[in-house]
Amino acid sequence: MKNENKIQRRDLIKTLAVGATTAFIGSGFTKLEAQEVSNQLKGNINHSVCQWCYPDLSLDELCEVAKEFGLMGIDLIGPSGWDTLKKHDLVSTMCNGAEISLTEGFNDPQYHSELIENYTKHIKLVAEAGFTNLICFSGNKRGMDDETGLQNCVKGLQQILPLAEKLGVVIQMELFNSKVDHPDYMCDNSAWGIELCKRVDSPNFKLLYDIYHMQISEGDIIRTITDHHQYFGHYHTAGVPGRNEIDDTQELFYPAIMSAIVESGYKGVVAQEFIPKNENPLESLKNSILICDV
Repeated sequence: MKNENKIQRRDLIKTLAVGATTAFIGSGFTKLEAQEVSNQLKGNINHSVCQWCYPDLSLDELCEVAKEFGLMGIDLIGPSGWDTLKKHDLVSTMCNGAEISLTEGFNDPQYHSELIENYTKHIKLVAEAGFTNLICFSGNKRGMDDETGLQNCVKGLQQILPLAEKLGVVIQMELFNSKVDHPDYMCDNSAWGIELCKRVDSPNFKLLYDIYHMQISEGDIIRTITDHHQYFGHYHTAGVPGRNEIDDTQELFYPAIMSAIVESGYKGVVAQEFIPKNENPLESLKNSILICDV
């Protein structure tokens, strides 16, 4: 029964992706209604979505969905997927592929040589593709103190940022929580990340502020965004607890958070990065886009 349900769910998702106009089972959600979502968008938020949250869809299928919903692109796509995005007139709103791993990052000098080589190559690729954002990670502490990690990150990042500045690419270090999802990750709080931004002192280095992760790590989301928005170059969403839908089943009130982001003057991208529990995950994506479109 479980395998049968999985097959039905996959077929249900693909109904929209291939452009069918029949209603989704149980939701009455049609392709026309999907296009109407795009017509409702107010234009204050640039919307995106993370591919990894929709494993039953190919990138090409997710691109079709994204276009119907009025999204500007898809997050966390590397060079191999860029031609597919461009075919659908979408952008890689957060490029990846230069990192070694989430745990092996700029805080450890033993990885600097490989990281500098990787990022030098990818900064050029991102610029040539006409994109802007390239993700990076601090890496895990492994017994390292915060000050040493800051100094090491500065030394490594300073080797790539002149090229990023020259080519107009923004390097974005993601904030993770180390309490639940990424034990021992160093850049696990906004204060540490902001201090790194200050020391690097480059307009082409920002923090990817993941709202889900920072709610778990420290809370006080709206105040942090209001007071420190100049250091945040990108936002990710998800519900807390569980990293699922951002509706009223979880503790964050996203309309207020999005209003704070808009009021800060932010012109970048907000990407949905929740794991849908709904039998129809695209219905959850639609709802989340509308929740965030303030």
